Parts: sequence; C-alpha cells; structure tokens
Amino acid sequence: MTAEKTSMSRSLLAKAADGALIVAGIALIGMAAVEGWQVFARYVLNDSPSWTEPVALLLMSTTMMLGAAVGVRREAHFGFYIAVESAAPRLQTALRLVGRVVVASIGALLAVVGASLALDGWSYPMAGVSLPQGVVYLPVCLGGALIVVFAIERIVSPAEPKQASGE
Repeated sequence: MTAEKTSMSRSLLAKAADGALIVAGIALIGMAAVEGWQVFARYVLNDSPSWTEPVALLLMSTTMMLGAAVGVRREAHFGFYIAVESAAPRLQTALRLVGRVVVASIGALLAVVGASLALDGWSYPMAGVSLPQGVVYLPVCLGGALIVVFAIERIVSPAEPKQASGE
C-alpha cells in the first residue's frame, strides 16, 4: 500500500473512531437523561414509564461497544502490559501481535453473534417500547466489527496512531 493510501485509510479510520466516540458520548448522555426521567416519573409523578429500561439498556450497550472499539484503536484496553514490556524486544513484538489477533478474534465473534441475534430477534417486539428486539444487538454487531477493523489496523500498522483524534 502506498504512503498516500495508508495516510488516507488512517484518516478515514480516525474519523470512524471520532464518530464512534461522539455517538458513544451522546448515548451516555441519553442514558443519563432516560434514567433521570425514570426516577422523576417514578418518585414524583408516581407513574413509572415502561420504555425507560429497554431504552437505557440499548444506550448502555451502544456506549460500551463503541467505547470499546475506540479503546482498541487507542490500545487503551485490557492487556498484560507488564509481561509484554518486560520481555525481550522480539518477544514483545510477537506478544503484541498475538494480543491484537486475540482482540480481532473477539471482535469478530461479537460482530457475528450480534448480527445473528439481531436477525433472530428482529420479528419480536421489545417489551416496553415499539422497537424490534433485534435492535438491542445492533451495537454489539457494529462495535464488534469496529473492533476487528481497528485491531487489524494495529496489526498492519502497529506503531501508528495511538489516539483516535488529532491525526
């Protein structure tokens, strides 16, 4: 791949990570607002809405999965960094590669299983809200796919970039 194509793909992936982070932040704010409304309606109005729990869970799943994907791009996820950093340089490279392959594999599993569950539940209504049950699994599918893409970016270009924004 040429340097120009590499730079363009990094820029595109940076924009995807920034977009994922923005959507995750909006979902987190939305979840707080939904939960705030739930508490107000329950204790002040004495009329607990049925839609707040499924919507809050959907927003939480969105926040978690998109945030996890950005964490993979920034390499800010769980890892055995002490073991990697204390290893010999060649072994460090191999351990980092193995870790990135494991992360990509987990992302692929999440994407495939999330898509399967979304398709299986699409014809069933969600309790408490007028949405198909399969919607709950879309963030798992999308987040898993982004995890795969960002992990592959790390495998192909391990030293570039550690931050999702500012590139």
